Amino acid sequence: MARHFELSDASVVVVIGSGAGGGTLSNELAQKGIDVICLEAGSRLTFADIENDPPLMDQRMGWNDKRIGPPVWLCKTVGGNTMRWSGVTPRFLEHEFRPRTTYGLLPDTTLIDWPLMLGELAPYYDKAEFKMGVTETNGIPPFFETSNYKVLRAGGRKIGYKEFTTREAINPRGRDGRPGCIQIGFCNEGCKIGAKWSTLYTEIPKAEATDHFELRPLCMAVKINHDASGKVTGVVYLDQNGQMHEQKARAVAVAGNVIETTRLLLNSATSKFPNGLGNSSGHLGRNYMRHVVTWIVAVMPGPVNFHRGTREAGFILDEQYHKPERGFVGGYLIEASAGDPASLPGYLGWGKPVADLLANYTSLAGAGICGEDPPQATNGITLHATERDQYGLPLPVIEYAMHPNSTAMQRHAINQAKAIYESIGGADARAMEGVQLGCHNMGVARMSARPEDGVTNRWGQAHDIPNLFVSDGSVFSSSGAANPTLTIVALAIRQADHIADRMSRGEL
Repeated sequence: MARHFELSDASVVVVIGSGAGGGTLSNELAQKGIDVICLEAGSRLTFADIENDPPLMDQRMGWNDKRIGPPVWLCKTVGGNTMRWSGVTPRFLEHEFRPRTTYGLLPDTTLIDWPLMLGELAPYYDKAEFKMGVTETNGIPPFFETSNYKVLRAGGRKIGYKEFTTREAINPRGRDGRPGCIQIGFCNEGCKIGAKWSTLYTEIPKAEATDHFELRPLCMAVKINHDASGKVTGVVYLDQNGQMHEQKARAVAVAGNVIETTRLLLNSATSKFPNGLGNSSGHLGRNYMRHVVTWIVAVMPGPVNFHRGTREAGFILDEQYHKPERGFVGGYLIEASAGDPASLPGYLGWGKPVADLLANYTSLAGAGICGEDPPQATNGITLHATERDQYGLPLPVIEYAMHPNSTAMQRHAINQAKAIYESIGGADARAMEGVQLGCHNMGVARMSARPEDGVTNRWGQAHDIPNLFVSDGSVFSSSGAANPTLTIVALAIRQADHIADRMSRGEL
């Protein structure tokens, strides 16, 4: 039976958010015997609630509250975006931890180096891969090769690519109490059988089994309180009945997936912290990054049926490296990526060309691009001055525009993807251009060696407040080209070790 803590219990760590960062941190701390309360704004779904129906699942688990600005693709449910993600788990490369040193001061960016390097995070990458069951690691075999990935690999080889992988946090066979994938194909709607790693049915139940953890779903954090010295003392939240409570805390870790992390910290401003908690540098909410993304489809000479099987079953690594001769800094990944018929017009536009693509749906092959997006001071999250949501909180305002480096990278990636398909007979290749989906959200509370350059230190601890932590992609100093979830999990495991060590020494 799950533990229940009193609101007055100031010995607990309160974690806000139950996704890749918050769910992992909660379990890691609970396993160490540290009492944890996890506040989650969304509901707790069961496997019976998961349906292979994209619009239905967007209503059940999507974060559909009003926001101002370009769209973001987030979840409001126990498990967070680990319910919606595709399971792709590449690592950052060494140069991606040192973008300022490697690229120089790219104009109109706020590039800095991370305050930690790949060598320091590598042991935690190892632990994250074991925890998540990443294929091609820890003796786990490669993932199943879908027809869509086979097409991508064949074309990639034809134009000279050499580095291919199926690194996924989706079980090819049963492991850790989860079954092997049966290729249902609706990975972004929540895995119906639990073959894909999600904190909903891995980290959260394991934490509950320790007797050191309590999950409170349908509880929306609205403010973090602090004492006269500046240390945080508790979290104010609204429960599912609209009743307000304050949970006292020994430490607080915020993992609201960038937008909610920013909103909560800004909304917690006081006379001592007039610009928001942890924001003496002015960087909170700034340096927002999304990844350079696009989606390309082509009509192949024969049937592909790319809707069958895992949505993203493999990818190409050759372009992840920094090769400035291409006309931009940083790199990108090319990932096999399928889409349902209803999504095609939204990505590619309307009219006869897209109608013709739909008519050839079974012969389509598709690829997604994921590339490094540089931080810019003008890209960020702020709070609306007057508009409020159902919780009485100011609406988040999202500002984002592509940097010229991102535009150049996107154009190069589209050309390469088209070349891949055309090399093996593909035709009528079309791409989503000039936009970036907010599915990989990073920055806004970045790690920095100097307090004036960011919001958190190398452990994700606020520079300004010793018992306030940020535990999601908000702490990324740069985006790298790699999908972020593996790195978020590795950082959360590392952060749990740091918190436990500080507690054991009486420093927290």
